[in-house]
Amino acid sequence: MLHHSSSRKPSPLSLSIQELALIGVTCLWGATFLIVHLAMREVGPMTFVGVRFLTAGCASLIMFGRHIRSISRRDLLAGFCIGLSIAGGYGLQTVGLRTISSSQSAFITALYVPIVPLLQWAILRRPPGLMSWLGVSAAFGGMLLLAGPGAGEMSLSFGELVTVVSTLAIASEILLIGHFAPMVDARRSTVAQLLTASLLAFVMAPIAGEGLPHFSWGWVSAAVGLGVASALIQLIMNWAQKSVSPTRATLIYAGEPVWGGIVGKLAGDRLPAASLVGAMLIIVGVLLSGFDRKRSPEETATAAATDEPARL
Repeated sequence: MLHHSSSRKPSPLSLSIQELALIGVTCLWGATFLIVHLAMREVGPMTFVGVRFLTAGCASLIMFGRHIRSISRRDLLAGFCIGLSIAGGYGLQTVGLRTISSSQSAFITALYVPIVPLLQWAILRRPPGLMSWLGVSAAFGGMLLLAGPGAGEMSLSFGELVTVVSTLAIASEILLIGHFAPMVDARRSTVAQLLTASLLAFVMAPIAGEGLPHFSWGWVSAAVGLGVASALIQLIMNWAQKSVSPTRATLIYAGEPVWGGIVGKLAGDRLPAASLVGAMLIIVGVLLSGFDRKRSPEETATAAATDEPARL
């Protein structure tokens, strides 16, 4: 009897265990927007970010503790610079989630992907490719529809505005990771940047007018849970992206705002038809820009290990 099963080619639609793991991670990212939005009813944004990244930093310290003894000044410098951008990006994003829905925040935050090539052009003098320009155009058009569907014009609320600004900090983090990656140990830098982000958030809390929060299992569980999840996601990404190509991973990651929108809708979010079209345009922009970002396997793994933002 002849056996032909071994000669069958895998279907292009089939998913490996690693890809399924990344899809699970992306679903979790989408759910975080609603979790943070609900937590903002009980605690200030900077306090929440501080506790979240303190937990993530401590979890990473447990995982990479034996490597910390040889931390260098360059590791610390990278950790401070990247941690500063993390604090700014997550802090402003969390401020925005006090007044806008989790669905809106998820789609607006996705703008960081097409913004990266623009920052590369402005700072590193690397002009964007055609796909990046198409991605930026689609994403900007989507933001117009998402932000001002009722007025028919660009009309950003305070929450939407600070969320847009947060994408600049998130995009700058990616550039900083790329700059420092060849010079530092990713494990030591990761611990330094997470703890730096936590410290800066706690420093900003009283400046932003936040007093000591009332203890609540709701917001504490959310902050600690997201912190632990951030550390676990690092491990999953490091493991999965050893066998998943950057292009395939980009397609999976582009589902983050989609999952955020689904979770938000299940929780009662309602977006007008124009806003839904805008959200789809942003996703198209993310995909187009992602195809133009060609990264080496080493750079991809470094980005995963150094807590790449808007995914944790």
